[in-house]
Amino acid sequence: MKEGGSKIFKLLRFFLCLNLLILLTACSGVSPQAMARERVFPKVSLEFLSEYELPQTTFQNTIVGGLSAIAYDRRKNIFYALSDDRSILAPARFYTLSLNLDREKIDNITIENVTLLKNKLGKTYFPGSIDPEGLSLSPRNSVFISSEGIPSKKIDPFIAEFSLDNGEQNLDLPIPQKYKSDRTKENPQQTRGIKENLGFEALTVNNVSSLPDDPFRVFAATESSLLQDTPSEIASQEETGELPQPRVRMLHYVINSVGPPGVLAEHLYLLDPARGIVISNGLTELLVFKEKYFLSLERTFGLFGFGAKIFQVVVNNASDTTRIESLAGDLSRVVPMRKKLLLDLQDLNIPLDNLEGMTLGPTLPDGSQSLILVSDNNFREEQVTQFLLFRLVKG
Repeated sequence: MKEGGSKIFKLLRFFLCLNLLILLTACSGVSPQAMARERVFPKVSLEFLSEYELPQTTFQNTIVGGLSAIAYDRRKNIFYALSDDRSILAPARFYTLSLNLDREKIDNITIENVTLLKNKLGKTYFPGSIDPEGLSLSPRNSVFISSEGIPSKKIDPFIAEFSLDNGEQNLDLPIPQKYKSDRTKENPQQTRGIKENLGFEALTVNNVSSLPDDPFRVFAATESSLLQDTPSEIASQEETGELPQPRVRMLHYVINSVGPPGVLAEHLYLLDPARGIVISNGLTELLVFKEKYFLSLERTFGLFGFGAKIFQVVVNNASDTTRIESLAGDLSRVVPMRKKLLLDLQDLNIPLDNLEGMTLGPTLPDGSQSLILVSDNNFREEQVTQFLLFRLVKG
């Protein structure tokens, strides 16, 4: 074939392949933009393995319950689980648990220890002075714990570091003013800050190094919108025909051994819209999955019981909202964190309780990564402390 004919043949073949690609894409119903979004997230799925209910019990004069967060210590092969008791039934505390797996099933869970939290004065917290909700393990023999705060009692939220050995507080993270209630005696009407029982619930640490002196990151998010970030339902319905998605802020801290901790950035996380008759809808956990990637746990409670969804989340290209005082208005210029549904737990067709804690667990016998969820039974007899075991499947 002559050179000119060869060029024409190659050109025709190029257009034929291009048309075929467009046709296949159209047939699949997936746009190139959607395909690009898919490539943002790692290819993983979740396989449900087993469920375990921890019997209602006491340990060292404390009622074991209200488990709102869990973290796995890989070096010691143990778990730390935080109780959200506000120092009412017993002093604020976390438990050390041993979880025994029989192949791909939770065989039993043993309570090994309880650690009482102590404030800066070395004393346990007074009743009603703390609302512990988030816990994550750090690389320096400590855990970071978040307290939601109690606006009605003028108690601010906090995020602090506590020793694993004795529960003593070591470090306070700075909390931006926008998260604190502006309620005063002179002006009891709150217009700014966390809402009651909707403060810092999700907390995770990114341990890029196991060395205690190396810098690491802490991420914390509120369960729902701050008061000043909540759009008017009437205005939102007129604009979109739907109730607004709760607009959650996630704080990004950097921790190092040579200077004070600081806020590096803040990003917007949009909750999935609640469906049906829902009383509560919130972000209950964040978990560093890979560098720049998270897993998130969203929990609902409504007329037909509890629901929960697990998402993949990525920060890439998300706007820094640090200097935005209110997110209640137009968000067209704010890029939220991207997320993708990984699993709707209602599809498991098992009764779900109040799932609030999530952690990457031990390696399973086949070498795969486990994921474990725990529920907060609210210290109620009609609820259970539920553990769910999953396998993370890659590809």
